[in-house]
Amino acid sequence: MLQVARLAPRHLRDAVDPIRSFLLSQLNADGGGKDRAGVSDLYYTVFVLEGLMALQAEVPTEEVTRFLEPFADGGDLDLVHLCCLARCWAAVPGDAPAGIAANIERFRSADGGYAPEPGVESGTVYHGFMCAAAHQDLGGVAPDLGAVADGMERLRTPGEAWAVTTVSAAAMTMLRYVGRPIPHEAVAWMLERRHPQGGFVAVPDAPMPDLLSTATALHALAGAHVDLTPLEHECLDFMDTLWTGRGFCGNWADDVVDAEYTYYGLLSIGHLSV
Repeated sequence: MLQVARLAPRHLRDAVDPIRSFLLSQLNADGGGKDRAGVSDLYYTVFVLEGLMALQAEVPTEEVTRFLEPFADGGDLDLVHLCCLARCWAAVPGDAPAGIAANIERFRSADGGYAPEPGVESGTVYHGFMCAAAHQDLGGVAPDLGAVADGMERLRTPGEAWAVTTVSAAAMTMLRYVGRPIPHEAVAWMLERRHPQGGFVAVPDAPMPDLLSTATALHALAGAHVDLTPLEHECLDFMDTLWTGRGFCGNWADDVVDAEYTYYGLLSIGHLSV
């Protein structure tokens, strides 16, 4: 994803500097990325760091490292923030604290996937995707990825995809990663989530497209070797409607610019500029 996001400056040109300045402004003095209330949060720190790296901007690694160190091995974190801790450490020099990978494995479900709570029977697509990525960030591979993929395939609606665009995108990307074929029905379902005015919707009856669904749909479709050229102009037009001059909002009803959606804007434009 980061490699593709790095292509966005080809299209952004003069907008690169304002986005870089905005992302830097989203780091608090303690080195953490601001959530929508301005509080430092590991989840938003990921998007600040990924966005800066996509623009090949200098990351203030000393400040970020000071923010990360008190979390130690993340033993007190929920699974999403634990995975974010791994991702943040991958963006700064030095090794992540020992024990993060073991803590991730505490969330392994009985069916071989990953779940938001320890000791759960069945895993979810989202948490399986997050954990596989976190192990990569730590320089390893999640144990028994085949079981994770098996669980994802069992969750697919027969003849369709996984009901939600972002979840379908995660599953399609995971199947590609483990070398399994992406179901043709899932690709067709994803393409049907296109909105007439550009972008992709989260679910079939959603009233408007959003940037998260658009970025993840484009990423999954590109991974399935779908030609995105026919989508280029309508998706770029949609992106223009969310551009504020310094970053991106999430959808037409959202007037808050944050690091998360700005990163998804970079990812979307990266795919559309290939």
